[in-house]
Amino acid sequence: MNQKNMRAIEISQPGSPDVLRETLRSVPMITSDEVLIKVVHAGVNRPDVMQRAGLYPPPPGASDIPGLEVAGEIIALGDRCQHWKIGDKVCALVTGGGYAEYVAAHEDLCLPIPKGFSLAEAAALPETFFTVWSNIFDRGRLVFGETLLVHGGSSGIGTSAIQLASALGFDVFTTAGSNEKCEICEKLGAKKAINYKTQDFVEEIKKHTGNRGVNVILDMVAGDYLQRNIQCLADDGRIVIIAFQGGIKTNLTMTDILRRRLTITGSTLRPRSNAFKADIRNALLQNVWPLMERGLVRPLINAQFALNQADQAHALMESGKHVGKIVLDV
Repeated sequence: MNQKNMRAIEISQPGSPDVLRETLRSVPMITSDEVLIKVVHAGVNRPDVMQRAGLYPPPPGASDIPGLEVAGEIIALGDRCQHWKIGDKVCALVTGGGYAEYVAAHEDLCLPIPKGFSLAEAAALPETFFTVWSNIFDRGRLVFGETLLVHGGSSGIGTSAIQLASALGFDVFTTAGSNEKCEICEKLGAKKAINYKTQDFVEEIKKHTGNRGVNVILDMVAGDYLQRNIQCLADDGRIVIIAFQGGIKTNLTMTDILRRRLTITGSTLRPRSNAFKADIRNALLQNVWPLMERGLVRPLINAQFALNQADQAHALMESGKHVGKIVLDV
């Protein structure tokens, strides 16, 4: 490839969505185990918004350009790459750089486009499903016969978690901020969606589980939700925190944690090693991609924006009005 420069979106300074600006950057150089992808679509995720606000800096060595998931065509290969060829269409998890015309990706973090999926749908998969699988099944240790509560059920993470867990046979409960969003969540497979603005989700969970509680909670709220989550858990239950939209501090009563053997854990995916992420990728290929190709799991695309409208995409995400995923058309 002879082109040296590309369009990209940079964060001019920490702040509101209007700090996102289109610029020209050098096309990234790839290492021996990376591929260069000509990006067709890039997924927009909450970590991008946090990075833009100055709350989630990229790890050492990662691009400062936002964007953690893309779909497109491989146009160059590192000399040690063995699994792909030039011209392959893939989606990929990246540590940054997705909001651009080209991005470098480790070959082990690329996945084939599921049969029947558009590239826009494929761009909505990697960051979301890596996060969902790793936190619900690896860290949360959800096993058959157990139940799951997903907060933020109408988000990209939430809609994906509901579909995946229900497709695998689990009873899924969720919270969302309107009756309309709750209806969508139940159509996606939730056994019960709770409007947290008009209902007490603790009471609802107890009512719908025969007062037992759920076994695993996927929580992107934290803050004051944490104590209420404890009240929702069955004995030996696990809370997995993946974001803190409700705040980074809270007060906890420790009695239940000890008496009922509860686990509170959390994770962030971006700084983990490529080897760790590759294990998740392999699990997705084995367990999730077949469900997608059977039509049982499919990302819900709420809106698509041009690359130079990234500020509008971020504004929509921050408004909370979207249901499902937001994608950039590069």
